[in-house]
Amino acid sequence: MSRKFSFPSDDDPDMTVIRYEQFISGSSNSGYFDVEEFETIIEYYLRKGNTAESSTALEMGLKQHPNSNTLCIKRAKIYLMTGDALKAYRILETIPERNEPEIFLLKLDALLKLERDNEANETCAMIFEQLDSSEMDFIHLDVAHVFMNHRKYNAAIKVLKEGKKHNPRNIDLLFELAYCYEQSDNLNEAIAAQQSIVAIDPFVSEAWFNLGQIHLGMQNYTQALEAYDYVLAIDPNDSFACYQKAHILTQLERYQEAIDCYFDYELMVSDNKLVNNYIAECYEKMEQYDKAIVHYKETLQSEPNNYEALTGVSVCLLEQEMYLDSIDYIKEAIKIHPELPDAWVYLGEAYIGLDESGNALRAYLNALERDPAQPETLMAVGNLYLESSDYQSALYYYMQAYQQDENLEHIYLFFAICYYKTGNIELSLKYLQEAVDADENAVALFLELCPDAEQLTNPDFDENI
Repeated sequence: MSRKFSFPSDDDPDMTVIRYEQFISGSSNSGYFDVEEFETIIEYYLRKGNTAESSTALEMGLKQHPNSNTLCIKRAKIYLMTGDALKAYRILETIPERNEPEIFLLKLDALLKLERDNEANETCAMIFEQLDSSEMDFIHLDVAHVFMNHRKYNAAIKVLKEGKKHNPRNIDLLFELAYCYEQSDNLNEAIAAQQSIVAIDPFVSEAWFNLGQIHLGMQNYTQALEAYDYVLAIDPNDSFACYQKAHILTQLERYQEAIDCYFDYELMVSDNKLVNNYIAECYEKMEQYDKAIVHYKETLQSEPNNYEALTGVSVCLLEQEMYLDSIDYIKEAIKIHPELPDAWVYLGEAYIGLDESGNALRAYLNALERDPAQPETLMAVGNLYLESSDYQSALYYYMQAYQQDENLEHIYLFFAICYYKTGNIELSLKYLQEAVDADENAVALFLELCPDAEQLTNPDFDENI
């Protein structure tokens, strides 16, 4: 999820840092810096995550300014970043009372790291009591960031809602409020917060994008599509929004529009290896198998071992009853990922098409060995055993399939056939009645496989049960 941050991201060194680095390297003799300059140098290295270099600069600063409370605060900040919250808190406690936001925020961070939550809440209250500022909304935002860094999103929400009272049009605050709601799985409130942003400024594309992401996660595809359309209206070259829009159009079964959108995405980005698979899948759903194969093969030109493309081609060939050609691609897919069940299922289907029941059965059993939770494959195995007159084995696999999915087509009919063939007439008639209740043609289908049971299926059929 993209987020709008309320602090600068420019980490390029300014002249103060350049002078400092020149002195450290020995290329300059100018080694004196005032407190504010040392503060700038230390903060630069902290932003880069270089606590060792920031510590070096701090020690140099304290030698030049041994009584500086500002540099003591930076020492506490370094301790916090290196994981020594207790040392940091002790330093902050020794600094004479100064109503500076940074001290309060560092204390709050230290207490949360020390899991002293009650004291942290007291410090939080103290911040708002003692600080008097025309920018209280931003102070609330800074406090909320501390809670957010500790993943205490409910506490952050409480702070942000108070901050919103000071300035309900603070977009940075609203972004973070939306983010916290989302992290707390309060998605309707997250949507409301993002909508507040676009109500203030309808050209904030990040808010529209975030709305699209939230609606997509909730499977509200129509609302998500509308949000991404707004993003693309603001910035037609937003490749990620275009990519997400194409996915949604696929979910909505608007395949031709999705294809057009994927083609637009291809023009926006240089690394678009996977997009051909998505285009191919859309053509496959539209039963335009030749076009689908073209795009799957485009993927295979750059990635010969792409499992999805190999299985995609094989499925398209199966649909066109080109079973031998399909098997070549399926076997390549199996070489790449023999642990995945779907290629084994496709191999079984190809052998069924070639009337090679033994090979089909072995392929299906391989698929089930990798994933037993496949009711359709269990049914296919049952059918193969039924065709070979192994009714007990067929019944076993039908039962396994039924336990996973009670709504399988003709399942009661297959039970009836297997029980009849194994001599259990009572159960056969029971399941035949179930089959008739689901499909009035069930008796005719039953008699095709059990012609000698005609006397059981006379007009008084119900009386036989």
